[in-house]
Amino acid sequence: MIKLRTYVYIDSLQPQLAEYMATVSQGFPPVPGDACLWVEVSPGMAIHRITDTALKATRVHLTQQIVEREYGSMVVHHRDQSDVVEAGRVLLAKIGAEAVDRQRPQIAWQEVIRGMTPDHTVVINRQGRSGSMMLPEQSMFILETEPAGYIVYAANQAEKAATITLVDVRAVGAYGRLTISGREADVDEAAAAAIAAIENPTGT
Repeated sequence: MIKLRTYVYIDSLQPQLAEYMATVSQGFPPVPGDACLWVEVSPGMAIHRITDTALKATRVHLTQQIVEREYGSMVVHHRDQSDVVEAGRVLLAKIGAEAVDRQRPQIAWQEVIRGMTPDHTVVINRQGRSGSMMLPEQSMFILETEPAGYIVYAANQAEKAATITLVDVRAVGAYGRLTISGREADVDEAAAAAIAAIENPTGT
């Protein structure tokens, strides 16, 4: 039996998130404004069946596919939202599921740290991430979710809500992790949007 862990539809990728995804993409990188669908299932090998179904039925491009023993994830995108929505419809039908069957996301950790010190920001910036750099004296918001894929939606909503810097978005594995930075008021606003996104995830 295939278990639907994550099902996230994003109607318009925000600029920083789209560029971040492009830096880690194994396939066709998205551009800002593309619609995107992130799906994670268990067991991991089942993701091949889902990917095949989505690609054959629509014009979507495969952004990324990660296959682990326990979990498998797939990301597709296209400029035309209707293609991405249709990809989701056919792959759900293939596994006999609906979006409401997905595992409900949970927040495992959330925290805002204000007035970051230079020592702290240097270490974060040197950890080999694909996002932008954090500057001293900025505030930092960190969020950890389960399942991992929902962190992408949280990142997109955070970027929509305020002028922040996207430092890190890790959406693979057991937990997803988001790190953003910026002015204190902007980070507070973005954090609220990210938390609201996890509490009320989309899915069409």
